[in-house]
Amino acid sequence: MKKSPVQLGVGTFTATPHAEKYVLQALRSTRLSYGPFSRKFERAFAALHDSQFAVFVNSGTSALSIAVACLKECGGWKDGDEVIVPALTFVATANVVLEHNLTPVFVDCDPVTYNLDSKKLEARITPRTRAIIPVHLFGLVADMDPILKIAKKHKLKIIEDSCETVGVTYKGRKAGAFGDISCFSTYVAHLVVTGVGGLAVTSNPEYAEMLRSLANHGRDSIYMNIDDDKDIDGSGFQEVIRRRFRFVRRGYSFRATELEAALGIAQLEVLSKTLKARQKNAAFLTQNLQKYQQWLQLPFFNPKMQEHAFMMYPIVIKKDAPFTKEDLIFHLEKWNVETRDMLPLINQPVYKSLQIRHTDYPVADWVNTHGFYVGCHQGFSKAELVYMTKVFEGFFEPFLQ
Repeated sequence: MKKSPVQLGVGTFTATPHAEKYVLQALRSTRLSYGPFSRKFERAFAALHDSQFAVFVNSGTSALSIAVACLKECGGWKDGDEVIVPALTFVATANVVLEHNLTPVFVDCDPVTYNLDSKKLEARITPRTRAIIPVHLFGLVADMDPILKIAKKHKLKIIEDSCETVGVTYKGRKAGAFGDISCFSTYVAHLVVTGVGGLAVTSNPEYAEMLRSLANHGRDSIYMNIDDDKDIDGSGFQEVIRRRFRFVRRGYSFRATELEAALGIAQLEVLSKTLKARQKNAAFLTQNLQKYQQWLQLPFFNPKMQEHAFMMYPIVIKKDAPFTKEDLIFHLEKWNVETRDMLPLINQPVYKSLQIRHTDYPVADWVNTHGFYVGCHQGFSKAELVYMTKVFEGFFEPFLQ
């Protein structure tokens, strides 16, 4: 078999004709700061996720950061208070908790879906617990019903880390519609790509106002962009002028531009096709890799309960396999099939000071050492998917003899 001349990566981006048109319109308008494209993108994104408000920022991490800051301020949380975080997630989820002088408390993941294991959740709640951050990993919404029930019982806030689940549902409800605040990413290789970007989504008007302030240096909500002093007369105009350079809290410079918003609008127009293509590609991989299920745990979801966006295609090597994770991923990489680790968290060097005991999180520990993912994005051709399965076949052939 001839090696692919291009890498089969985990993500892709294609500029549609509408994307080029909208970006050119933004450039010609000479308006790069928050404006009509950003407002349109926010409205459409909020509606897509059954929410009233969306705040467009420069990354999913920034969205998570202002979500934590907002709830800490509104709830009167104290430094050292605790926030529940899955033991398997991207480092940003835990980092934003630490950034705001709060304590991340980890909960092990489900061995099949890899999302937070709700059966292990309540045992980790203490009198200092203030919130839960369920993360919807790899494109699959976590089992939210028991998480919401526990949160209600203990009067805890919910921040959904929905960065990998744009546009999909759980029991008929959209990802992002469950949290007090929900956060999405539009970074490269995500489901909706704007280059850099993220959104914090909520249906609480007080939170929405504060999130926008936090993303804009903590500015007084009377003046959030250069349109807020227009079309106002009399005392109202004077009040805006008086307060427009007033800052009411410590905030951040997390703003995105009209260019990213223009790309986002174009990406939402093709999101349905994007998701269908990813789901079709994932189904093809599952069909062709299931012959190796004695050694590989392939993605699982219950189609009667939830959709899977397949932002990536996760694979976990079973414990009795006659090869290591490195054996397989080195083979795939050698043949130009890109792989990535399945978001290891608790074993990261940066968290040594937290003195995490890996034995407390056996499932996450197993996934850290045995799990990886490959791409299944909408940019793959049928020939490339066939090639990928042939690369797997070449690795497994000696074990099947």
